Amino acid sequence: MSSISTDILIIGAGPGGLACAKILAEQGRKVIVLERRQEIGPKVCAGGITREGLLRLVPESLIDQSFCEQHVFSSCQKTVVREQKPILATISRKALGQWMAERAQQAGAEILTGMKVSAIEGLRVVVDNHKVFTCTQLIGADGANSLVRRSLGLPAVHRGTGINFQLPGTYERMEWHLNAQNFGCGYAWIFPHKETVSVGAYSPQSDMSAGRLKRNLLRWAADRGFQLKELPCQAALINYDYRGHCFGPVWLIGDAAGLSSGLTGEGIYPAVISGETVARQILDPRSSNQDLLAMIRRQKQHRQVINLSGQHPSCAFVLMELLLLLLRSKLLPFQALEMAPALQNQ
Repeated sequence: MSSISTDILIIGAGPGGLACAKILAEQGRKVIVLERRQEIGPKVCAGGITREGLLRLVPESLIDQSFCEQHVFSSCQKTVVREQKPILATISRKALGQWMAERAQQAGAEILTGMKVSAIEGLRVVVDNHKVFTCTQLIGADGANSLVRRSLGLPAVHRGTGINFQLPGTYERMEWHLNAQNFGCGYAWIFPHKETVSVGAYSPQSDMSAGRLKRNLLRWAADRGFQLKELPCQAALINYDYRGHCFGPVWLIGDAAGLSSGLTGEGIYPAVISGETVARQILDPRSSNQDLLAMIRRQKQHRQVINLSGQHPSCAFVLMELLLLLLRSKLLPFQALEMAPALQNQ
């Protein structure tokens, strides 16, 4: 086997891994990023980014559409959340990934695609059973089924399922549908992009299986004029089982660390923030991790809602209706559903 040695080895070239790689490479660290896919960027994702999250951090050229209104529906109610500035926007994961990859490479990080990891033994990583990478710091940014996490012996019990269909065409509104019968304490979405519309659903696995979620989504969408049965279906796991991110010289970020929201499935912002935090802590163990701690507190709040909804079959219905009532009465800001804390002095 051929062997390659590096200071920092990152497995996974998603937003978290690339954000981490950029900061480390900028400070002169030798960084190699391994990506199992041949192409960087594409992933099963509705493509929604929030104002307090990534919307303020990416160039306008990457934005597909932005929305100052959010249309939210439940079984019994509906409301429109309006603000002067865009609340959410949609973005192509492929475009986002390639933009972040270019910035990481410009900083000096080396990104290798088509690298399927077959074994992890401490700080020794085997790729395709014929190439070995060794490092002084190993970072797992390899998603909900993280091999790095498994090598640490950490289970991922609390996970959700996201199912997405990408339809050609346009749609004028961004919609959230909190239908407890069909989606438990999850939701269905209609997110317009430039020339396509993302229609999908998310639910914690504790509420329902992926098969049931897909059947409910197809039926729900057909009632609204979206015929999805003949279209390609994409599905992905969302890991919200956070059990730590630092394990000596091994680190976990994003979905690998279980930092997505169990309530909404939001994962891009948690990946980027955790990636940046880990990079800074590697460079200086005394650096601040306040952004990450604030996000972990928000995730815990989201998990509490899931736990409440699972106590009785009717709890999800009551909680979804209460959530919408609070949004309608402006007692709960829409930003409370986001993983990013509200910015001051906006």
